[in-house]
Amino acid sequence: MKVRVLGCSGAIAAGSKTTSFLLNESVLVDAGTGVGDLSLIELARIDHIVVSHSHLDHILSIGLLADSVMRLRSAQGRPPIGVHALPATLAALRTHIFNGVIWPDFTRLPSAAAPILALHAFEIGDRLSLAGLTIDVLEAVHTVPAVGFAVRGQAAGAWWVFTGDTGPNPALWQRLQGRRLAHVVIETAFSDEESTLARISSHLHPAALEAELRQIEGSVDVHITHIKPGEVDAVMRQIGMLQTAHRIHALTAGQVLHID
Repeated sequence: MKVRVLGCSGAIAAGSKTTSFLLNESVLVDAGTGVGDLSLIELARIDHIVVSHSHLDHILSIGLLADSVMRLRSAQGRPPIGVHALPATLAALRTHIFNGVIWPDFTRLPSAAAPILALHAFEIGDRLSLAGLTIDVLEAVHTVPAVGFAVRGQAAGAWWVFTGDTGPNPALWQRLQGRRLAHVVIETAFSDEESTLARISSHLHPAALEAELRQIEGSVDVHITHIKPGEVDAVMRQIGMLQTAHRIHALTAGQVLHID
């Protein structure tokens, strides 16, 4: 399985793109601003989007993607792009995005009978099979209903884990016990100086991250995501002082991970 990091920043600035990962060629995990770096042909290959939660930095490109590829996919006779999320997330998309005010309703365009987007609900604990990938829906702790994902491309393969936006989350690590983890992508949105803001907004900061890392078995590659622009050096410096057996790196847009 190939994981291409399209965006991994907690906000936008030059060189900073918000959360999105392309798995192989046809599955997106979240759809932040990084999706805009894909060519039209690459965009048209996307058949599924799994969405962690409804915040704008994770869903902004769903409607833009639909608009870009609708004519091409319709001409090719392709099925709708599946958007997979919690019922509350899908309700937020219908109410606040695809409402004809913020953006057209692409679940009914170019026609209600053959739309470019189809919304599919999942629940925490579900296992999805999409484009040859196994995707487990994991717990997350955030200010809106949210999830993370564990993904593998082979039946006996290792798992790629994306925590989604989350504060301290012991249920997640309990779910992952006994699994062979290849890479864990975990957010640390704020520095320790902003620990109060991190707690209020259900994000992690380095000291809280340390407690999460203690719950991951063995020694794995851990990739830090969702750091705010301009704060990467400060946050990673504090993370570098943590006592952990794991190999910790700052995730970067354009990075490619390969999971056997």
